[in-house]
Amino acid sequence: MTITHSDHADSRAGDSVGARTGMWLFLYTEIMLFGGLFILYAAYYRIYTADFTGAGKELDMVMGALNTVILLVSSFSVAASITAIQKNSKKAAVAFLGSAILLGSIFLVNKYFEWGHKIDLGIFPNSPAMEGSSHGRVLFFNLYYTITGVHGVHIIIGMTLIAVTMIFIMLNKVTDQRYVLLENAGLYWHLVDLIWIFIFPLFYLIY
Repeated sequence: MTITHSDHADSRAGDSVGARTGMWLFLYTEIMLFGGLFILYAAYYRIYTADFTGAGKELDMVMGALNTVILLVSSFSVAASITAIQKNSKKAAVAFLGSAILLGSIFLVNKYFEWGHKIDLGIFPNSPAMEGSSHGRVLFFNLYYTITGVHGVHIIIGMTLIAVTMIFIMLNKVTDQRYVLLENAGLYWHLVDLIWIFIFPLFYLIY
């Protein structure tokens, strides 16, 4: 039996469809995870509206807005890398992905300092400073650390996936003919950014 070029093309197409389908199913589980956390937030917010509103004022809205801009620009960089690889411009694709990783790192550094400032003030779960706080305020900051912490882990995973994709581009395993890995990395990164778009108003804009 002779394997033709058409057979190879059909096989690659099938692999691409399977990879994309698998990624969408995975993203669905991520949406369910954060969706559950957002529903939990909404339920407590309805009960402790005043406490949540007051606690939200303790967060740095400027820092939250800055991180929002950083992630939006990083999403643009990832999208631009896909356009670059489609045009067979590997150096540009790698440069755009490198920019996304740099921006993701800046986001995490900002979040580290934001968390650090709150911890220095004694605002963290089970701290002595929180013992006299209302139940709603305690719940707000518990959710704040949980949701932003889980999101931070996803940022790290996304950066790792992008870094692996960069290596594959440099090894010519991701090309203008085969770039489904880059597309999937982009989808994951866009989802992580989209989740932050929901997190930002929930915690920083509830005045």
